[in-house]
Amino acid sequence: MGCRVLRLIEPSPRLTVLFLCSLQMFSNSDEAVINKKLPKELLLRIFSFLDVVTLCRCAQVSRSWNVLALDGSNWQRIDLFDFQRDIEGRVVENISKRCGGFLRKLSLRGCLGVGDSALRQLAPPGPVKINDFCPKLKHLDLASCTSITNLSLKALSEGCPLLEQLNISWCDQVTKDGVQALVRCCPGLKGLFLKGCIQLEDEALKHIGGHCPELVTLNLQTCSQITDEGLITICRGCHRLQSLCVSGCANITDAILHALGQNCPRLRILEVARCSQLTDVGFTTLARNCHELEKMDLEECVQITDGTLIQLSIHCPRLQVLSLSHCELITDDGIRHLGSGPCAHDRLEVIELDNCPLITDASLEHLKSCHSLDRIELYDCQQITRAGIKRLRTHLPNIKVHAYFAPVTPPPSVGGSRQRFCRCCILL
Repeated sequence: MGCRVLRLIEPSPRLTVLFLCSLQMFSNSDEAVINKKLPKELLLRIFSFLDVVTLCRCAQVSRSWNVLALDGSNWQRIDLFDFQRDIEGRVVENISKRCGGFLRKLSLRGCLGVGDSALRQLAPPGPVKINDFCPKLKHLDLASCTSITNLSLKALSEGCPLLEQLNISWCDQVTKDGVQALVRCCPGLKGLFLKGCIQLEDEALKHIGGHCPELVTLNLQTCSQITDEGLITICRGCHRLQSLCVSGCANITDAILHALGQNCPRLRILEVARCSQLTDVGFTTLARNCHELEKMDLEECVQITDGTLIQLSIHCPRLQVLSLSHCELITDDGIRHLGSGPCAHDRLEVIELDNCPLITDASLEHLKSCHSLDRIELYDCQQITRAGIKRLRTHLPNIKVHAYFAPVTPPPSVGGSRQRFCRCCILL
């Protein structure tokens, strides 16, 4: 019976939940039939599919189910985002004690009650360290835990040498000292999310570049103090980098694009929105060396022209998502090259052209051959017409077109009728 049940439920966690809910009616005691018929190993396997809420409910059914539901093997991945207002330091302490030997992924995103004291519970003073609680922890999400400081990163660095992904986005009290302590003891970091850590400077990036050779993903969005100097260190020390977000880092120049091209050939995702100093020269170097690029956010890179699109169309055959919003120098000719490039026919899925005033219906004609194109953004492209969009849809009937057309101004009244004013005019 056990094997048949396992084959039934293993492909579908949803079926597992329904199955358990039906069993609860018959399991209000340790002597219930279900507890006699199914071995504990199978029940434990069933419980492994359940989310936090369902596990807690199962734990209230009987003493035997309480033991099984709260077994650490069921708590390898814990996401407490839905309970962010209720999570306090003692919860983190209980998790570390009960589940630490199994815990691999923990999300405390948005838990404002979690601060340094909570994370110190993971690495208490004395001979007992986090290794005794969470030796297998690899993924930790502390995004928007705004009470987190350098002390938390120091505690993690002392006890989590296996940490691979850390998200401390919007933890704006973190500085270079915390980053230094972390990366020196966690050389296996592959993903580091520092979005909104506004106190970080180039020194922090130098520590990352010097100690994280395995780094694949780095998010530095709105870390406005960083410059080329720090990012170049990242490029030279992190040759496996595949995803970089520096949107809102207005100090960077083409030097970082040259460094990426020379050191990070595996780059797939680049987000440089609002980096207004970047030009065609830098993107030319990037495109000629990073042929695996799939997603690029160039919004408000106001200096780029069709020259960038020409280079991308030639050298980046895997391009799937491209944002050119507010790139006001882009013309139909650049879209023509993009639409005839190797990425166009089978790869390109999304193109954003909001506020590109030189784009006309001719660009839509050039994109008709992009068979994988799923969405196009055309807000405030004043030379785009409804007729042009209609023609595009005849070739790509499933495409999502987001555009805005200002309402037509009514003609002035003729004859002796009374002049009419809108309420704003009356007030003025």
